[in-house]
Amino acid sequence: MGHTSLEKIIALQKKTSQIRNLCILAHVDHGKTTLADCLVASNGIISSRLAGKLRYLDSREDEQIRGITMKSSAISLHCTTGGNDYLINLIDSPGHVDFSSEVSTAVRLCDGAIVVVDAVEGVCPQTQVVLRQAWLENIRPVLVINKIDRLIVELKLTSQEAYAHLQKILEQVNAVTGTLFTSKVLEERAEKNAEAQSIRTENDSGDQVYDWSAGLEETDDSDLYFSPDRGNVVFASAIDGWGFRIHQFAEMYSQKMGIRFWVLLKTLWGDFYLNAKAKKIMKGAQSKGKKPLFVQLVLDNIWSMYDAVVTTRDKEKVEKMVTSLGIKVMPRDLKHSDPKVLLSAICSQWLPVSQAVLSMVCEKLPSPAEISAERVEKLMSVGARRFDSLPEKTQELKKAFLDCSADETAPVIVFVSKMVSVDSKALPQNKQRPLTQEEISQRRELARQRHAERQAANQSAESPGSADAGDALCAQTEALSVKTAVEEENKEHFVAFARVYSGVVRKGQKVFVLGPKYDPSLALRVLPEDCSVADVLPSVPHMACCTVDSLYLLMGRELEELEEVPSGNVLGIGGMEEFILKSATISTSPACPPFTPLNFEATPIVRVAIEPKHPSEMPKLVRGMRLLNQADPCAEVLIQETGEHVLVTAGEVHLQRCLDDLRERFAKIEISASEPIIPFRETVIRPPKVDMVNEDLGKQHKVAVIHQVKDEQTKYHEGVQVDSTGLVTLTTSNKMATVRVRAIPLPEEVTRLLEDNVELIRTIEQFSLLAWEGKTLEINQKILENIQDFKVKLESTLQGHKWRGAVEHIWTFGPRRCGPNILLNRIEGYRRPSVWQCLEREKEIEKAETTAFRDFDNSIVSGFQLATLSGPMCEEPLMGVCFSVESWDMMISTPLTQQDSIVEESHLQSQIGEYSDVHVSSTSSNRSRSRAETAGGSLDCYGPFSGQLIAAMKETCRYAFQAKPQRLMAAMYTCEIMATAEVLGRVYAVLSKREGRVLQEEMKEGTDMFIIKAVLPVAESFGFADEIRKRTSGLASPQLVFSHWEVIPSDPCWVPTTEEEYLHFGEKADSANQALKYMNAVRRRKGLYVDEKIVEHGEKQRTLSKNK
Repeated sequence: MGHTSLEKIIALQKKTSQIRNLCILAHVDHGKTTLADCLVASNGIISSRLAGKLRYLDSREDEQIRGITMKSSAISLHCTTGGNDYLINLIDSPGHVDFSSEVSTAVRLCDGAIVVVDAVEGVCPQTQVVLRQAWLENIRPVLVINKIDRLIVELKLTSQEAYAHLQKILEQVNAVTGTLFTSKVLEERAEKNAEAQSIRTENDSGDQVYDWSAGLEETDDSDLYFSPDRGNVVFASAIDGWGFRIHQFAEMYSQKMGIRFWVLLKTLWGDFYLNAKAKKIMKGAQSKGKKPLFVQLVLDNIWSMYDAVVTTRDKEKVEKMVTSLGIKVMPRDLKHSDPKVLLSAICSQWLPVSQAVLSMVCEKLPSPAEISAERVEKLMSVGARRFDSLPEKTQELKKAFLDCSADETAPVIVFVSKMVSVDSKALPQNKQRPLTQEEISQRRELARQRHAERQAANQSAESPGSADAGDALCAQTEALSVKTAVEEENKEHFVAFARVYSGVVRKGQKVFVLGPKYDPSLALRVLPEDCSVADVLPSVPHMACCTVDSLYLLMGRELEELEEVPSGNVLGIGGMEEFILKSATISTSPACPPFTPLNFEATPIVRVAIEPKHPSEMPKLVRGMRLLNQADPCAEVLIQETGEHVLVTAGEVHLQRCLDDLRERFAKIEISASEPIIPFRETVIRPPKVDMVNEDLGKQHKVAVIHQVKDEQTKYHEGVQVDSTGLVTLTTSNKMATVRVRAIPLPEEVTRLLEDNVELIRTIEQFSLLAWEGKTLEINQKILENIQDFKVKLESTLQGHKWRGAVEHIWTFGPRRCGPNILLNRIEGYRRPSVWQCLEREKEIEKAETTAFRDFDNSIVSGFQLATLSGPMCEEPLMGVCFSVESWDMMISTPLTQQDSIVEESHLQSQIGEYSDVHVSSTSSNRSRSRAETAGGSLDCYGPFSGQLIAAMKETCRYAFQAKPQRLMAAMYTCEIMATAEVLGRVYAVLSKREGRVLQEEMKEGTDMFIIKAVLPVAESFGFADEIRKRTSGLASPQLVFSHWEVIPSDPCWVPTTEEEYLHFGEKADSANQALKYMNAVRRRKGLYVDEKIVEHGEKQRTLSKNK
């Protein structure tokens, strides 16, 4: 097919039913970009000879050098199948785990996906991730099994063995899809059962019959799985340019053999063989030892082709094949020294991969008009909000989504998934275009005039001074214009990567830009009815009005300017950088809700502090980091309390790319990045039962510990007492308040539960804060149900005597009121509004009358928040710690009138004598307040005393933490490595050197590859991938994904205490302590005191060899 004109693509954009929006998804190095090259070559954009070598959609220099895709990029292709013209909006996405956020941005804009699987490696970790992402976005996948040539050339399998291998790969892919489907059905079934249970309890009468079916039997999953006879699987070798569906062979053989097409289609894949005598297709090839039909009619032909062209290089056989296939091969291809060139020339004509893939895409993937109602509701329901709970006008927009109409009356709905940074030279308006004949003649005339003027000026010798002045002025103006032109040229432009879901977007059109936190119900209350973007409107949070500057057709490395784009198309929108940070929803209707946030698989965990080489260039760095934050969907930019500019990325490769972008594109200055800032967490554990040499800790040692604690009492400052059980008592410096706190380690399940429900905890705390201020927060039923489930789970995990009633006594969570630590209220008689008050709305009014917040309640909470935000070991946040406030007593003297702070002490004493002391104990907060008020004074909860109480609470929590066995928690990566048997030992050596722990090792069936699953501390992961590749000569490459936090078993503050430990470790105990090493590194980075000996031996260095 020749090159498609822009006019043809614009015409196809208007036919919604013939548009296909799809992305290519796969594990790294499975051949996505090579396949994309073959599809691009089919449109004449690149030469078919360069397909697979050029990697056209990898437009960045670092992508070409590394050989991996880092940014998802789109291109529009034209395809003709079955007499119809189709427009294919193709998005190529990265496979590397560090760039999985780019996959999320691509998947959101598509209706279908091509999942590519390597025929040798099979289903890899990232294949499972992309299948899950496609499932979560409700998009339909089709399968391409790529690199089948490797089975012939590298593994040297026979066609029969290759068939068995391909069957296994298909089973693996279907197993992943089946797991996702089963989990969804079971989830829906559980919801139905819960609803049925609630109805049953309401109308409880008669016997109960339980339905044991899981719901899997009734649910139709026939269109879910990949099967060659359904036409949703292509077998291909993109690098050699061939690919096929069994439809092509069924069509071919139905004419040759006289067997009906649909019979061949059903039997070409499966346990069927051809009985030559009876000329019938029979079942049971495996049991009868016969060749399956797929091997006999399909694979044998391909194997013999490779044998003739690549292995034996039999020219006669090749010529026979070329003649029988009826294709033309150029003489230079026949004579080429590389057999792959000839192979590619034959196969790309016989079984062109682009034809097979594009015909499958057009037949099997849905058009934008076929979007499902379930997907629309999912996109419109932000957070835990149900579609039913959205305003009526918003619900009416569902019809606009489903119609996907390009009418004038249809509301415009566009979703921007990311902002793409584009160099100003790449914009169509700045691109050099070929000049027409008229323009050439005009420029020639202008040049002649200028030349004539210059000559006239040179010849006129009457006023030479004025001529010089004129020349100088011209030069100055020219220099100024060049400077502004260069500045304009260097400016970074952003193009919004988007898709139109409804209506027509036009250049110069006014639209609403809706941020991710926009609430349509609030906007509809504030804005007048039937308002439009052109009206003067009151400001609404997270909503802005703007004009669409320019529209672009995305063509890989190039952009083409458009005047309008109808619904169902992928496009680029210019001039949105001022209004959109990373993603947004654009609409002409204020009732439109923001789309649900993108599902990012990778968590940003790798941090570096960045500073410019020259301090004067700081403003450029700040601007550059702002641009980087906008251009990268996953990168985060923070300014810490210390003033450091911190960049947070998903991994080492992602970090390197971000730093390169900062240097070369966004800041354009020299920068220096710190060593990666490794995050740690601090926690406490239950007292260990064995010592460091695995001896039972006897009574003798326990006595020693108690003595040790008594000795340590002297270390604490005045007013702090720590008893043997770890209860810490601290009195404020003015002796007016005493707090007793105990630290308790939380069970691991509870910590995980708190981590997974951060959003719910945030909602609970928000409700409590607003209730304290006398306001209410509207929470929909779905969130309330989730909070109730969360509470029930907490109660079930916090079992045992010491946790009895703990859930009801939760005071707050921390740090930042939503972290994995708990503050418990164990103060006798102090009843404060429950943290779960959002679940008890009926009792709320009643409670407000009888109980009010204690004046200094917030001081205790603030102290706890500060303590959990930075622990005593190395100022890192705490995790999995529960602080129980056992008692809290206050003695407050309130003078009659508010006096100046500088009052004579004697005068103050006489005033205190006049009025009786107010003793605020834990049992009588309201009574004490009323007594203070009747005395004519008032408790100042914002005065200096509240600050002292915050500091006291913080210190008490820190001492309580130190009174227990404390440990560091390290962030852990899960690491999946594919390696051959010869290099397995070297892989293990690198893992053990870097404190890694192997969880599982299994051999991949049918290959000599091993899959090793391990966990590795993030702190040890830098340079890990490079070292593995060096040590294994490139035969193994790891995939690192952040997994969890894990307690480092060694105690960073450990010193030998028992006799056995002294014997084993010596008095100095200076053997390597991993936790101490990490702790000291963090303390050194933060400028905290590090307890280490700078000089080991004070004497002068002596030589040990004898003097000669």
